[in-house]
Amino acid sequence: MPIKAAVAALGGGGGTILCSHHQFGLCRLSLHPSNSPLSPPRPHSRSRPTIFIHQHPHHLRLLISRAADSTQPSSAAAAVTADKPIVPDDEFSLAKVSFGVIGLGVGVTLLSYGFGAYFNILPGSEWSALMLTYGFPLAIIGMALKYAELKPVPCLTYSDAEKLRETYATPILKQVRNDVIRYRYGDEQHLDEALKRIFQYGQGGGIPRRSAPILQRIREEVTEDGRYCLVLVFEAKALQLSDFEKRQAKFASFFGPGITAEVGKGENDLYEVRLISNTTSQ
Repeated sequence: MPIKAAVAALGGGGGTILCSHHQFGLCRLSLHPSNSPLSPPRPHSRSRPTIFIHQHPHHLRLLISRAADSTQPSSAAAAVTADKPIVPDDEFSLAKVSFGVIGLGVGVTLLSYGFGAYFNILPGSEWSALMLTYGFPLAIIGMALKYAELKPVPCLTYSDAEKLRETYATPILKQVRNDVIRYRYGDEQHLDEALKRIFQYGQGGGIPRRSAPILQRIREEVTEDGRYCLVLVFEAKALQLSDFEKRQAKFASFFGPGITAEVGKGENDLYEVRLISNTTSQ
């Protein structure tokens, strides 16, 4: 059945009421604050409330949803880079290949075919002993590597930042980028040694190791004054923005020289550490 919609003006500022057929049982009411000269401007921009009316034959529920206030610095940075082209990450590199998957796949294949040939289910019985001999250790090594592997984090690169990377990014920033976008083995998390020194796990004035921030992704962008910037995005559910702010100088010292460190709050439990090269392209 067709969905019925009605639009009405509310409070001089406009509003929208979307009502479906009774069979769907859903009504959406959007209220917009008045923009008339009689209404004084508000000091901060707030999200407009949305009212959902969920109707059934025997009961009626009214749900009011209000989005969070988007006044974080990361939102402003996202607006600056939103219209810039992104470089696709389609370049093949051996560092992006999981040796655990390769070893496990080859080992299991040799073992399976070796057993099949040994019992004359598959041809090549004369090679069964050799396949079993090499297949077993390869499978064991593959499982060990798979267990100890640390997957690379996603990297978002803007085209203007890619052009500046080779010339203006410091050697340490290049190394950090290359280390976190490849598979690693034996490490608990990316940048583990750096975070251990910066946040001083288990020491006086430090944080517990279980509260350590976890690197989720990185981003390459260019600042408004034309400098290369590598953004580290961490998830830290047990930390506050102040925990990063008071260690801002340590970030600059550890990943320096030649950089400036800035910290900011992202969405939910995400925090951004911006490592900005002091060399400008202008």
